[in-house]
Amino acid sequence: MTSSPQINAGLLAGKNILVTGVLTDQSIAFHIARLAQEQGATVVLTSFGRAMSLTRRTASRLPAAAEVLQLDVTDDEHLNGLAGSLSGHMTDLDGVVHSIGFAPEAALGGRFLHTEWRDVATALEVSAFSLKSLAMAVRPLLHEGSSIVGLDFDASVAWPTYDWMGVAKAALESTSRYLARDLGPDGIRVNLVAAGPLRTMAAKSIPGFEDFENLWVDRAPLGWDLNDPVPTARACIALMSDWFPATTGEIIHVDGGMHSQGA
Repeated sequence: MTSSPQINAGLLAGKNILVTGVLTDQSIAFHIARLAQEQGATVVLTSFGRAMSLTRRTASRLPAAAEVLQLDVTDDEHLNGLAGSLSGHMTDLDGVVHSIGFAPEAALGGRFLHTEWRDVATALEVSAFSLKSLAMAVRPLLHEGSSIVGLDFDASVAWPTYDWMGVAKAALESTSRYLARDLGPDGIRVNLVAAGPLRTMAAKSIPGFEDFENLWVDRAPLGWDLNDPVPTARACIALMSDWFPATTGEIIHVDGGMHSQGA
């Protein structure tokens, strides 16, 4: 009888993971970082500006200490120095989490027809182009088997009040597919996780966000807990593990099945 192969202590045992976007312990990114550590990974976080102190306080609630590096994804100096800063803490990167999104108030809340380009440009740069910027910034540390995972909100339809952030998410989805095409030959995977609405700090900044909440609570076949980011975080952990070696350019929906339902 042949013996079974030894199973590591966790899905991410021995892996190095970079997580962006941790603000509070309600954020999806925080739970990704927490679960990654619990699954055996070494985790480094990023933040910038006035949010740095908030990220550091939140990081203290993780199971283990995590370094917080400064990164503004619209700042070329930060991007150019990211790989060097990371190399002081880890020799390579097995997983990267893109949890970055922002749209000015003028680009949300029913102002779609009246939003000016400068506000649209900000939403697109921060929420979509930054996926490419982040991937290229850490490219020297990525290797065959590395996984980039971004957080998405289903952009296949138009949503109330979401406006230009919805357009930015559509651009994010397209960007992930092109990255999957261009990084795939080097064995690097790029996928998105499209979560249902969650009561995070980012969500609270969207006018009329309760419209999303009511839709999911009423119509998701599996139900949907607006206060539980763990199912979404678990999907991200799985995609950064070795259990999805042939999956790239994909959008995994973690939304209680809402995306599958019609009117």
